[in-house]
Amino acid sequence: MQIMTPFDSEHLEAIVIGGGQAGLSASRLLDQGGIQHVVLEKHRIAHAWRSQRWDNFCLVTPNWQCQLPGFSYDGDDPKGFMLKDEIVDYIERFAESFDANVQEGVAVRRLAPLPNGGFEVLTNHGRLTADHVVVAIGGYHDEIVPPTANTLPPHIHQLHSVNYRNAESLPDGGVLVVGSGQSGTQIAEDLHLGGREVHLCVGNAPRVNRRYRGKDVVEWLDEMGYYDLPFDEHPQGDRVRAKTNHYVTGRDGGRDIDLRMRALEGMKLYGKLESVSGTFISLAPDLSDNLDQADATAQRIRDTIDEHIGKHQIDAPVEAPYTPPWAPEDEVVELDLDAAGISTVIWSIGFKPNFRWINADLLDERGYPRHHRGVTDIKGLYFLGLPWQHTWGSGRFSGVARDAEYLVEHIAAKKPAVAST
Repeated sequence: MQIMTPFDSEHLEAIVIGGGQAGLSASRLLDQGGIQHVVLEKHRIAHAWRSQRWDNFCLVTPNWQCQLPGFSYDGDDPKGFMLKDEIVDYIERFAESFDANVQEGVAVRRLAPLPNGGFEVLTNHGRLTADHVVVAIGGYHDEIVPPTANTLPPHIHQLHSVNYRNAESLPDGGVLVVGSGQSGTQIAEDLHLGGREVHLCVGNAPRVNRRYRGKDVVEWLDEMGYYDLPFDEHPQGDRVRAKTNHYVTGRDGGRDIDLRMRALEGMKLYGKLESVSGTFISLAPDLSDNLDQADATAQRIRDTIDEHIGKHQIDAPVEAPYTPPWAPEDEVVELDLDAAGISTVIWSIGFKPNFRWINADLLDERGYPRHHRGVTDIKGLYFLGLPWQHTWGSGRFSGVARDAEYLVEHIAAKKPAVAST
């Protein structure tokens, strides 16, 4: 895996764009199918895991769900949660296991269908053409920061969650984390455990218990077939693709993230951020509702597991209902960052997709490609690793192999048969 020298108008059967777990999964299966291809990676393989996660980052799903093609998790802690460096090592060893043809440092600037079929791929190292292209760069590209963030004065340090590394790297003072999805709550907890005063704007993200009735909840849901459920059979249908992930953590062996408990320990909780004006933050009076809704989601999941246990007469320990240990007495609707001693704001409100470099009519109103299980209406163009591309696991280690198999079978079916002699 080396930086590629300039191309010489090379034509390939397939090009894979992106060297993460999705792109490498496609490469492994294309390799097995004898389909000539190359993987183009703008940075290094596993770039997002390597360079866009904080120091204490770990998986929120158990290691046994890491099931890349022919390379399932092989460590000694299948029910544990790999740390960032272990994830990178796992992906690197996967690439080495089949000597993946990855060209690092190659940025794709434009992808366009050719008039007579196939595609033109323009990169910083030249031009390539291919019969098939698999875009495997996930769906989280451009950081979302509200325009009103520009009104924060220069003495307030601000950054997006993708750039957070550790508590020590931030200026002295309190930290306001905006957003309570998986990243926001885990970063808030990381700062809290690091001894910082943490303020958290809580949105409507749901939560889930780490363990329930003797098992990790992921294990229960897997047993119930939840991770095999296609999005078009999900009760929420296509809306599930935009759904915020439940917050929970794999840190220290895995545990709940109970924001009410953190509030008892001194973390300051507020409702959703509405606007910014100088050092003043306007907040919605919805903290209590958001906490209640998160708890209600966790309870619905517990109820579903209870039904499964009862239906199949499984011997599992009974747990007492959750009792909220804390509730807000007053809703804070305005916060002065200076008066509160807050020196840093971390924006953790997600990402927008960026597929604008693809010169083809295939994006929906949200900027996501229109597809069925990764196959688009444009002959030879595929996507892999999108959130809920087919199932919950599509953008994760647990389901990307199945999606890659589907696409590579589709590509192989288009390969001209070799005449026998």
